[in-house]
Amino acid sequence: MAANWIKALRKIGIAEGISLLVLLFVAMPLKYFANRPEFVTVVGWIHGFLFILFMTVAYIVYEKLNWPFKKLVQAFIAAFFPFGTFIFDKQLKSYLGPESR
Repeated sequence: MAANWIKALRKIGIAEGISLLVLLFVAMPLKYFANRPEFVTVVGWIHGFLFILFMTVAYIVYEKLNWPFKKLVQAFIAAFFPFGTFIFDKQLKSYLGPESR
């Protein structure tokens, strides 16, 4: 059961990380250099939803696996930095056995 929550957190984290990169490196330049703010609106909503979902699932994993509070803080910080969730994902792999990855 715990492995399923870790797998879900990993998948959501990757999606959240990709959405942040798209927001920063595609949508924002389109807004400011091509006068196309609608991309920020759409990608921003998607990213916001994925961020909230990531944090919710991270909290569930924190509760179910009795993570130290520090690990939950690391998840929170990782979601704010480009490539942060990808780095955090490598840490999450250590919670899964080789057959579950």
